Amino acid sequence: MSDEQGAPRGSAGWWDERYAETELLWSATPNGFVAEEAGPLAPGAALDLACGEGRNARWLAGLGWQVTAVDFSPVALARGRASGGQGGADVDWVEADVLTWRPGRTYDLVLLAYLQLTEPQRRQVLITAADATAPAGSLLVVAHDRRNLGGGTGGPQDPSLLWTPGEVSRPDFTVVRCETAERPVEDLVALDTVVRLVRNG
Repeated sequence: MSDEQGAPRGSAGWWDERYAETELLWSATPNGFVAEEAGPLAPGAALDLACGEGRNARWLAGLGWQVTAVDFSPVALARGRASGGQGGADVDWVEADVLTWRPGRTYDLVLLAYLQLTEPQRRQVLITAADATAPAGSLLVVAHDRRNLGGGTGGPQDPSLLWTPGEVSRPDFTVVRCETAERPVEDLVALDTVVRLVRNG
């Protein structure tokens, strides 16, 4: 599907156009749920899949993590690289599509934050994310929840792009947190899927 003009919706070009329309599409600070779950963890190697402008990647790097940040939007990655004073210089920025990219190694933390893909595509990326999580490492997913359509604000209005906590469960992982959580947005509330799993072993 395409907008009236421009690249097909959801493509790298479409995201490039969205990022180019504003100085900063997302907040410069890390997502609150990412900070809650990753903040107490001992720094190691982290992988941020579909990192966007890199707010979470830069924050993790600032805590001492060795971060690999992957996105298919060159405009978003350029923003991340330009933020060297905020941890951007300590991040390995990789231009690639998370549907086809394979890391070739494991990480102590693998992050998926607000990835907007259909359910079959999400399953595919979750396999990549789980395979990339080291034993005793964390797989952290924060996403727009399907319940947000009826009880929250913002986020995609296409239910096919919305997550549920249960779909994140993986064999060989222990659940640390798995819920639909409230996220304040000015005077309103958004509903997010928040799941952290730890790989057994």
